[in-house]
Amino acid sequence: MTQGAKWSLTGAIIGACIALASQAPAKWLAQAISNASHHRFVLKHAQGTVWSGSAVASLSEGVGARPSASPLEMALPTRLQWSFSPGLDSASWGLVMRAQITSACCTPEPLQMRISLGWQGWRVEIANQQSQWPLNWLVGLGSPWNTVQPQGNMQLRTQGLSWQSGAGSPKLLGSAELTLVQMATPLSTLRPLGTYLLRIQGGDTMSLSLSTLGGGLQLSGNGQWADGRLRFRGQARAQPAFEAALSNLLNILGQRQGATSILELG
Repeated sequence: MTQGAKWSLTGAIIGACIALASQAPAKWLAQAISNASHHRFVLKHAQGTVWSGSAVASLSEGVGARPSASPLEMALPTRLQWSFSPGLDSASWGLVMRAQITSACCTPEPLQMRISLGWQGWRVEIANQQSQWPLNWLVGLGSPWNTVQPQGNMQLRTQGLSWQSGAGSPKLLGSAELTLVQMATPLSTLRPLGTYLLRIQGGDTMSLSLSTLGGGLQLSGNGQWADGRLRFRGQARAQPAFEAALSNLLNILGQRQGATSILELG
């Protein structure tokens, strides 16, 4: 083979690789995300390519959660759409991927993300944003959500939120606030139960707090993520006027201590 022929073959191979990468089917991305999340975040019926596509986004209790039955799933009411654009960070000479994610039901403005990979590790940055998601989406995660069957909306707001991995353990920075608006459940005749704020604060140790903004059911508590586990302790109690309507729900939420139920996780 002549030198010119070798260069032509090399160019053809490189061109074919670029073409394959640019047209990689969306289902490849869907499979990668499902595996990375242990099948708890599932993209079904994916269309388009890895770089620009859409799918039905579902939350799932994961494979093996119920060995005798198919895993429970709950999908968003509208398709999730994404677009990715790769690049190079001139400051660190690392790879950068910018992402834009939208869903008609939930994102008034596109969610913007920046994923960077360099010698120091990787980092995922989420632009400050506000979005709204259906509370019943959480039912797909299984217990305790499939028992409570929450109804209402979740309003998510992020501030300087990023996730990074370097020499040590992965670390969450910034904060996120999740407001559970006018939450209700079939387990209680009181509708709605109330509105609640879950605040997540990053740092060397990720912490979270739960508080009540208003309602007959009062929820509160604190927790932290440490050693790869979430530990949370809180309480649920009814305002005196709603004790009868909330008695059954309080029995389900946790161990009763008089008019209070103890909430524990981890």
